[in-house]
Amino acid sequence: MEAKERIAELSQILTEANYRYYVLDNPTMPDFEYDRLLRELEVLEKDHPELVTPDSPTQRVGGEVVSAFEKYAHPVALMSLQDVFSLEELNEFLNKTLEVEPETEFSIEPKIDGLSVALEYVDGHFVRGATRGDGNVGEDVTENLKTIRSIPMTIEGAPSRLIVRGEVYMPKKSFEKLNARQEEEGKPLFANPRNAAAGSLRQLDPKIAASRGLDILIFNIQLAEEMNFQTHAQSLDYLKSLRFKVIPYQKLSDVQQIDEYVLSINENRASLACDIDGAVIKVNDLLQRERMGTTAKFPKWAVAYKYPPEIKETIVEDIIIQVGRTGVLTPKAVVRPVRLAGTTVTSATLHNQDFIMERDIRISDTVHIRKAGEIIPEILDVVMEKRPADAQPYYLPKACPVCGAKVERDEDGAFLRCTGAECPAQLSRNIAHFVSRDAMDIDGLGSAIVEALIEKGLVKSPADIYYLTLDELKSLWQKGGKAAEKLLKAIQASKDQDVSRLIFALGIRQVGAKAGKVLAAAFGSLEGLMNASLEELTAVADVGEVTARNIAEWFAQPQSKHMVQRLKEAGVNFESKRIITDARFAGKTFVLTGALSKFTREEATEKIELLGGKASGSVSKKTSFVVVGENAGSKERKARELGIPILTEDEFLEMIQ
Repeated sequence: MEAKERIAELSQILTEANYRYYVLDNPTMPDFEYDRLLRELEVLEKDHPELVTPDSPTQRVGGEVVSAFEKYAHPVALMSLQDVFSLEELNEFLNKTLEVEPETEFSIEPKIDGLSVALEYVDGHFVRGATRGDGNVGEDVTENLKTIRSIPMTIEGAPSRLIVRGEVYMPKKSFEKLNARQEEEGKPLFANPRNAAAGSLRQLDPKIAASRGLDILIFNIQLAEEMNFQTHAQSLDYLKSLRFKVIPYQKLSDVQQIDEYVLSINENRASLACDIDGAVIKVNDLLQRERMGTTAKFPKWAVAYKYPPEIKETIVEDIIIQVGRTGVLTPKAVVRPVRLAGTTVTSATLHNQDFIMERDIRISDTVHIRKAGEIIPEILDVVMEKRPADAQPYYLPKACPVCGAKVERDEDGAFLRCTGAECPAQLSRNIAHFVSRDAMDIDGLGSAIVEALIEKGLVKSPADIYYLTLDELKSLWQKGGKAAEKLLKAIQASKDQDVSRLIFALGIRQVGAKAGKVLAAAFGSLEGLMNASLEELTAVADVGEVTARNIAEWFAQPQSKHMVQRLKEAGVNFESKRIITDARFAGKTFVLTGALSKFTREEATEKIELLGGKASGSVSKKTSFVVVGENAGSKERKARELGIPILTEDEFLEMIQ
């Protein structure tokens, strides 16, 4: 089969698999099979770039990082709805409408708590997507919307121009995973799915948006050339036939039935995959909508019934401390079980010491609690008149409750963090960082293997990696002889890495890969860095007082000393290999651009730095050389405009050899 035919076949198969998985929620293809076919398509498209189409399954996350979003004027305004907050207000709208047209039928839909967007299709191809903005002008977020798998890139049988409106949201499961990652990394938690969805859709890097697990429900046709519909329900059914993921709806005419249905949506909201904050009630007949018209702000033919937040009293029975993978200490209130938004709540995050002090939360206090965004339980305030006389202010511990190491407050003052280099709570993350590409670069030691080593008790510190035996590694696989031998070889080879990588691998706060190279060059060895005074550290370029203090305090910790000693006894290189021998590199800045075939960017960058040069990602007047591969593009053009010397890969190889 020719490449063109196979690419078309794979695109069709993968598009169908996406539709069944993300729209119908009925996957028919195992994940490994999908990944295999996607990989085959990627290889074919790499070999035949002229056959890549914008709607290929491989192009979902193809956009580049942008500095800002372009403004976009909506051809049809995205109007907001009038809110009502009680059944009385809702019934006033219903009865007023029925008085004028007694046979009115209404469409009732859940109101998704997300971010409203418009999607535009031309000749069946997705060409643009934009946020609502002020209803008339929004922001073009096309590349981020492409990452949402339930949005079709192509539509068969669509009108020549179609604009639909939908609500981008973050499913509850995606939200929980995102906040779990935030907590592990010591970052602030998102307050609710809506904020998380809005922040994700406005990321300047589409890869970040793609990692957030966003979804969408389509709820309206804004424009459909050559198409006519009598009712809103007909238009939704039509969108469903085009394979959009469409909002569920119910058609009703009786006021009492509408009230009951609206309340039932609220009662069942805990079982929904996404968060909602109300129900939308619309006149179904489109001609009737035209007769009813609009105000300056809202259509007269629809309202949004907003559900009131549920707040209850409970008692703080205890406050416990959790230590995340980054060492951040997070206090959590253990509360007397209480039913909220359809689930039983037994705990609530207290964020940090400042949060506890601001609300003066103490053990045994009676508190008001609710679910923020119907997801995260949060304590609103303390019922002071019910506070026991012996309730004492609560303070986070000064030592890590897991390993006993000293606890320090972050520079920004928000969080307390364990400083233990061998803290069990941080072990998984510390090892993952230690073996990463820019650190010790141990190929094959992925997260699954790391977790297995920890679970078996084979490693309790990053240094323990160098004491693993072949038999211990073999125990990780049923038939893992060759894999274990390969991994052991990679571990042994990493002992010879330059000490700059080891410095970065240690995980000292504010000491990144670049700082590791600077420190290795300045002190020559790990012992030299360990014995450096604060004055000597701050004398190094790019090392400020805070970083210098972090370095000195890290090496002073007993756990750090133990780990360093174990690394030394294992034979890990502590010396710098950074030797400047070529004046063509010393102090010079290189830019690598285009598809490089003779070496990776990482390999070239490391060699440049070892010879005393610097690698940069952008071309400027300060650039010394630009190394070009295939399809170099704008960086090569700019280099020629500025008169900067351009090297081919062969010329660069000759230079470094």
